[in-house]
Amino acid sequence: MDNENDIAWLLSTRHDNGSDYWATPDKKIGIEKPISTLTALLLMNELELPKSHEALQGAANLALDSIQQDGRVKIAPKGSTYPCQSALVAIALLKNGYIDDPRVLSVLTSLRENRYTDGGWRCNKFFFGRGPETEHSNPGVTLFVLDAMRCANLHENTDEFDTAIETLLNHWTVRIPIGPCHFGMGTLFMQIEYPFLRYNIFYYVYVLSFYAKARRDARFLEALDALRNKLDPQGRVVIERPSKKLQHLNLCEKGKPSIRATLRYQEILANLEPTIHVISR
Repeated sequence: MDNENDIAWLLSTRHDNGSDYWATPDKKIGIEKPISTLTALLLMNELELPKSHEALQGAANLALDSIQQDGRVKIAPKGSTYPCQSALVAIALLKNGYIDDPRVLSVLTSLRENRYTDGGWRCNKFFFGRGPETEHSNPGVTLFVLDAMRCANLHENTDEFDTAIETLLNHWTVRIPIGPCHFGMGTLFMQIEYPFLRYNIFYYVYVLSFYAKARRDARFLEALDALRNKLDPQGRVVIERPSKKLQHLNLCEKGKPSIRATLRYQEILANLEPTIHVISR
């Protein structure tokens, strides 16, 4: 019943940006008024809407149409292309069952072929000016891309992404805002957010738990402990900082335990099992 109420609200907003499937009349799919096509796709996955649902298919087709021939993505017809947007489109489509679509595969190929010198990814937008701290990949963008890669099952038995993982683990140590978009690890980062839409400790630990290099690292284990210490006495994930536009949903009500978020936490624990077995030997 909780899912049904959340789905009903989500579907009721599908025309609010001026066109259908949460898009604007000129097919912008990233406008969050109240939510975008891409956010809607991510929510539909969390709410377990079937791939056959007409609204999911319509939103997915808009996302697929945003993919250019070279694998880059334009979420607005006249906009620029950025890896954060490419990764988000890939995640939204992969999570909803489009893993075999050649257009999605082209996005992944483009991302794999266009990395920053430190192994991560970043958008070349310098809102905060330039300085030594901007000569790094963007941790948030790198996290999105690594999420896309694990959704496509490209993360197993490979060291291809080890340098990108190292940039994220290093951020746990330095904490300061780095990259052109100044991603930091302050008070807001340490508050549990769900669904996974922004750079925060829950999303950080969740994605890294899929990568063997991270699971063996003391910095990851420290982050995991910090997340574990936030659970309620029943071991449930309590939402601390949901998107203001979504905090009324049963999925992610502020200050209350979330069934779906707790299931995501349990995925983290399941991912740790191979590492535990190796250590025990």
